[in-house]
Amino acid sequence: MTTVPQSPGVETLIRGLDAAVSLRDDATVCERVKHVLQDTIGSGSDVLAQDILRVDPAKYARRLLHRDPEGRYSVVVMVWGPGQGTDLHDHAGRWCVECVYQGKINVTSYELITPPGAEEIDFRVAEVVEAGPGEAGALIPPFEYHRIENPTSETAVTVHVYAAELTACHVFEPVNGGYRQELRHLSYTD
Repeated sequence: MTTVPQSPGVETLIRGLDAAVSLRDDATVCERVKHVLQDTIGSGSDVLAQDILRVDPAKYARRLLHRDPEGRYSVVVMVWGPGQGTDLHDHAGRWCVECVYQGKINVTSYELITPPGAEEIDFRVAEVVEAGPGEAGALIPPFEYHRIENPTSETAVTVHVYAAELTACHVFEPVNGGYRQELRHLSYTD
């Protein structure tokens, strides 16, 4: 899958991200990435081209914006139609910084109660955050279990920066009052 055409705003974003990921400490990198996203997206300029903002009526759209040639990070744009959201999932041990580009989203973070690897896993809600344009947050393992949803009747768009490229994650399906972990391979929306 190739990346989408880049606007001057995207080029500015990528230059900022290249500098932000130059350190190896995850917490510092995430804080720097968060500032780059907030500064670029919060500037009020149209960073993303209209073609990447298309809604997929069947499920949220996931589009690759940039893959760092050195493999340090990737940037994915997600477009959420009204009511669309994810299952409870993780990022397979990778950090992620998410920033709202348009609309509003809810991020529900979960705390793992059962030790990893158990047949049936339990979680408890740790926090629910409603975020709007220019607001960003980070998920740094082991605090990476969450759901994202668009609770409104309007389209929402988020920009996600992942450590490397996220091609698979664990999804937690409800079973018997708990959850069962499944590996899910991820793809991009055309």
